[in-house]
Amino acid sequence: MPEVLLRDRRILIDGRPRLLLAGEVHYFRLARRDWADRLDRLVECGGDTVATYVPWLWHELPDGSVDLTGRTDERRDLAGFLDLAHERGLRAVARPGPFIMAEIKNEGIPFRVYDEHPDLLPSTWDGAPIATRTLDYLAPDFLAAAEVWYAEVMPVLAERLAGRGGPVVAVQLDNEIGMLSWVTNSPDLTDGLCADLAAWAVRRYGRQTAAARVGADPGDAPAWAAALRTPAEERSLTLHDDLGRYMRDRYRRYVAALRSAAERHGVTGVPFLVNVHGTGGGRGRTFPIGISQLAEAYRDQPQLTAGSDYYLGDLTVANVADLYVSNAFLSASLGPDQPVTCLEFEAGDGDYGEDLSIRYPPEAIDLKARLCAAQGNRLLNLYLFAGGHNPPLAEPVGDGNDRIAFTGERHGFAAPVNPEGRLNPTYPAARRALSALRAAADLLADGDQEHDDLALGFVPDHYLTEYRHPASTARADQVAELERFRGMGSRDILARALLLGGFSFPAIDLAAPTADAAPTADAPTADAPAGGADAAWTGGTAPGVLAVATAPTLGADVQRRLVDHVESGGRLLLHGPLPVRDHDGTPCTLLADALGVTPTDLMEGGAHYFPSVIGHGWATGPAEVRVGWAQLLEGAGEPVLTEVGSGRPCAVEVTAGAGRALVIAADHPCLLDFWRAALDRLGVRPRLRHDAEQPGLVLTATADRSGQRLLHLLNVAPTAIEFGLTDSGRPVLGGRRLRLAARSGMMLPVGVRLGPAGGEPARPVATLVETSCELLSRDDSAVVLRPTQREDVAVFTTDRPVRADRGEVVVDGDRVTVTVRDGGDDPVRIEF
Repeated sequence: MPEVLLRDRRILIDGRPRLLLAGEVHYFRLARRDWADRLDRLVECGGDTVATYVPWLWHELPDGSVDLTGRTDERRDLAGFLDLAHERGLRAVARPGPFIMAEIKNEGIPFRVYDEHPDLLPSTWDGAPIATRTLDYLAPDFLAAAEVWYAEVMPVLAERLAGRGGPVVAVQLDNEIGMLSWVTNSPDLTDGLCADLAAWAVRRYGRQTAAARVGADPGDAPAWAAALRTPAEERSLTLHDDLGRYMRDRYRRYVAALRSAAERHGVTGVPFLVNVHGTGGGRGRTFPIGISQLAEAYRDQPQLTAGSDYYLGDLTVANVADLYVSNAFLSASLGPDQPVTCLEFEAGDGDYGEDLSIRYPPEAIDLKARLCAAQGNRLLNLYLFAGGHNPPLAEPVGDGNDRIAFTGERHGFAAPVNPEGRLNPTYPAARRALSALRAAADLLADGDQEHDDLALGFVPDHYLTEYRHPASTARADQVAELERFRGMGSRDILARALLLGGFSFPAIDLAAPTADAAPTADAPTADAPAGGADAAWTGGTAPGVLAVATAPTLGADVQRRLVDHVESGGRLLLHGPLPVRDHDGTPCTLLADALGVTPTDLMEGGAHYFPSVIGHGWATGPAEVRVGWAQLLEGAGEPVLTEVGSGRPCAVEVTAGAGRALVIAADHPCLLDFWRAALDRLGVRPRLRHDAEQPGLVLTATADRSGQRLLHLLNVAPTAIEFGLTDSGRPVLGGRRLRLAARSGMMLPVGVRLGPAGGEPARPVATLVETSCELLSRDDSAVVLRPTQREDVAVFTTDRPVRADRGEVVVDGDRVTVTVRDGGDDPVRIEF
């Protein structure tokens, strides 16, 4: 029977890396007669896996019994749905909660749980009732109720695990843990939680320090709880810091408890999944909050990994860096065996309110899917793939419609397959996207992203911002400051400039636990295995250049790590104000002191004040540049930018120990030439380089462990782009120019072998050296390609005769070139 393992950032099934292309289908929202049709639509779309929530609220009946086989309603037959999926040749990912969201009332928790245990609804700031239907995750009564649910649902899944001949290849634990309290700024502050936090704080700091940080004796339960619920302003920063860190440990214990319960009830031998929330409004700027909340719950946990929830709408120059950085930050939070996955990959047209206020262009699905696959996502779950209808609750509650969800009778009306089974324009777009990935699935499943000698620093504590007491000015100011500067930089310019400037880079978790080995100055080459930079930071080789978006608040541990990086010979690109304090408000200038730079005035632009900067040396430009803010700097270093009004530096280049740092303390615009020059000054150049003047190209590459590669080219601009491409200084395709249509992508194979049954023969039948076409399929003796240009070429090495069903074949020794002119979209079959 197939074994499912997570190893070396891969999903292995029967020992082979697999790319899982899934679609979410909710059996409980469909009549049984429609299940086969929706599953068939998924297969036709290119999917090989079905994912589904399993709502506790729906399966538990008023008498307390649980129906998972359809004895009371065919839409409760989870067992039958999974068996049908298996008959259709589909794998399955089960998502049984306890919380599932999915627009289900109470987020999937039965009304009975609230009625029987009203104490489980937390109080929050100032003792107020919480605004959502979340519950105290670690309250014994809730864990006991969840155990009863798991005792019913997990055996049904266990009987159908892949290792026992069934379809289930993974099980998700809960859903979007911590999201409800974050989005409503309503931390759980029950008496039990406050007491538990007191014990945690005493273990962490000792009783005296814990009391000083919160403002109450942890042994005095009423006073301690009151201090947490209504923080004193003078202790606001330390209290919020401790609350956020405690909650992360609490989520870790909650996930561990759920996993233990699932295993007790038979679910073993398949990976567990935790999904990470945080995108919204078409942006990913807050997605790292979810990572920060949950990383302790999943990092380095054996046979468990995390997946994203991506709701980004369209993909354009404005938000392509959001998706790229979200994938990179998530990857940086994972251990060496844990692959990146996407558990909710937005697949619909965006008209979630049926008010026609928004419609996403279908090609966005293709762009996002290609970028996620290029960055190592091993599972993509199209959410929601098929809509349906919300059945009535088993027992009316008098809430207006008495259905299981708050969306009315119809649900998933924006999905590629609507509730009545009709296809909308996103269905063919999803089919094109999955077909492209399926054609290169073996290369993507076993491939790693190639990185330049550069990494983006991820500071999880910059996202410890989900809670703020409404009356705390100090906390409000701190959160606003972090939101302005963190992550992708002021106005998101740092990450956007790196990505659209042509760089391919990982992220590094700057707060991750480190091994004894200190980072060194030896940088990985572009040929190093992907993931090497972020993995190496915890014991081995640091990236040559580390780019970090700084803020006035930065933890002492991270500041020290950056100092060590530079002083040991690394190079550092800082963008933002220099840090002057730790997260709890304690003054901390370790980094500025080591660089010999002192931050002074912050010049802020406004309605009638327009700070501008002028470049010097390599940064000299054709004109001065207006900026939104500039921080004036004193001390060491050669000026790079000076603020025009004062004539004083706001960007400097400094030497510290054996390394160098470029400090850009101004929100310089996203002028790609400036940022490329800055990276060039620090000694890093992109491996893949294009000569297009128009911004919008995203370039990266993946390589499997045998050296077979894919060049991933995306155009997120609204117009076509023509360009020449070099790979490590070598012109691609002999220097011929490529054209990439507006809002489209290509995966160009390089060094891909044709041989028996996907093996690794010592002498392949042929090697596809390079081509301007995409792969459609290949077998032992033939390859089918999709033309992308007006004139396409495919270059092979082989000692066999070659025949193409169209085009010109030119043989030069063992080198064969096939040229197809005006090929359109018709595939080309080449046989050996």
